[in-house]
Amino acid sequence: MNSLLISQLRHNFVTNGWKSNFVCLALGAVSGLALPYFNAWWLLGATLPLFMMLLENGRNWFFKGWLFGFGYFLVALHWIGFAFFVDAKADLWMMPFAVGGLAAAAAVYWGLAAYAAKKMVERGFLLWLALPACLSAAEYLRGILFTGFPWAVPGLAVDGMGSVSQLASLVGMNGLTLLILLWAAMPLAFAQGYKKTAFITLLLLPLSWAWGEWRLSENPTQFVEGVGLRLVQPNISQSDKWRGDNARAIFDQLLDLSTRPSQAPFKITHVIWPESAVPFLIDESPEGKAELGQALNGDKMLLTGAVRRSSMGPVNGVEPSYYTSVLVFDGQAHLVAHYDKSHLVPGGEYLPLAWLLEPLGFRKVVNLPDSFSAGLGPQSIAIAGAGLASLQICYESIFPNGTIDHHNRPDWIVNVTNDGWFGNSTGPYQHLAQLRLRAVEQGLPVARAANTGISAVIDPLGRYIERTELGKPDARDSRLPLKIQPTVYSFLGDFALGLGLVLVMLWGTFSRRRV
Repeated sequence: MNSLLISQLRHNFVTNGWKSNFVCLALGAVSGLALPYFNAWWLLGATLPLFMMLLENGRNWFFKGWLFGFGYFLVALHWIGFAFFVDAKADLWMMPFAVGGLAAAAAVYWGLAAYAAKKMVERGFLLWLALPACLSAAEYLRGILFTGFPWAVPGLAVDGMGSVSQLASLVGMNGLTLLILLWAAMPLAFAQGYKKTAFITLLLLPLSWAWGEWRLSENPTQFVEGVGLRLVQPNISQSDKWRGDNARAIFDQLLDLSTRPSQAPFKITHVIWPESAVPFLIDESPEGKAELGQALNGDKMLLTGAVRRSSMGPVNGVEPSYYTSVLVFDGQAHLVAHYDKSHLVPGGEYLPLAWLLEPLGFRKVVNLPDSFSAGLGPQSIAIAGAGLASLQICYESIFPNGTIDHHNRPDWIVNVTNDGWFGNSTGPYQHLAQLRLRAVEQGLPVARAANTGISAVIDPLGRYIERTELGKPDARDSRLPLKIQPTVYSFLGDFALGLGLVLVMLWGTFSRRRV
């Protein structure tokens, strides 16, 4: 029966012409729905096996892999296009190049993965083992090469899989990519007669869920004594955010949300504003700091995203550098610490290959006279009354490693972001899901303030303590969750992925010898 079904599918869909190519593209696009906001992770159990059937019976595996990846990344990354509507007159023409170009470039990794899987199959490996391994390795490389861009990794689909996400504490997001792709490939293994192998592999899914439930039950959320957080979400549209005539209104709204009476049964000690909260250099504004000092009332601290410059003017003929930063003010609005973003957004905060692209009319989306400068890297910064904080700005939270100082482990993660660029799209949901995985991976709580949403306090096992809605002004109060002991992943990092790939290779070798 299984062989008849496969033969019929091959007859109807598997050709070497345009129909096969279109199906590859469509299957990839449907696979993109596995990620947040849709979280239809179960779709991978249909799309990946069907795609592998197309590969087994077709030619040009690289191109088919590229098409599958192109469809996936077009759906998964379409939200980037929203940024070009902020200043549509100047930027909209760049949108197809940015969205299509990024999806096409990311899909090259999947094309190479399919080609590598072909070579393994020619040596006797089973495709339903080879392709998940090659795709996982390709996604790991996509996250580190050329500054890295690990957005839309298939492992992010775990956000819709309940307590299975607790596996991130062991294997991280990249290890989850390997597991999810293996699970998705098992229907093909079953159809090809490897019923026992498929059953045992799929059995790991409910076992992982059960282990996650046990881990959650054994680690109830605990809180840091004497720390009360207020997350401020002003919901300023990106088109209004940098207009100079809006500076007063934006600052007033932030102050109002920060000073509203709290209904919480604890004292607010730390206020967090989002990335680039005000459209002026707040650390250089005596008037702004005076008003800020009144709002903080001597007994609160403020952590705010802000643009910072290295000096008030040219020094020895050198113009000042600009940074996107987190500034820490004490209760009297004295600047006591700062962190400068180290992992900048290509095309947003700087323009790669500017010497080539600028003459063609391309420019970075953030409109400054020059590109932002990069900071020194991960730091654990002492926050009075709240221990050590790892300060992260927007894009930095998508990297599983590289944003935590592992030599000086922090007590919590503070993330400020401005997802106003991306409107009411899937982008903010994917961004939050990645930050949630960082909490589980590192065993650290997270406090996140987002301009338009979604702001949240997350405990070290990924549970939401507070969470705002997208696109609504809000101020949420929460206690600060207590961190837990370092996780396996925090020690081993992506060694778990490497070990998993070795095990799959051994599995493939054993299976090949049985055939």
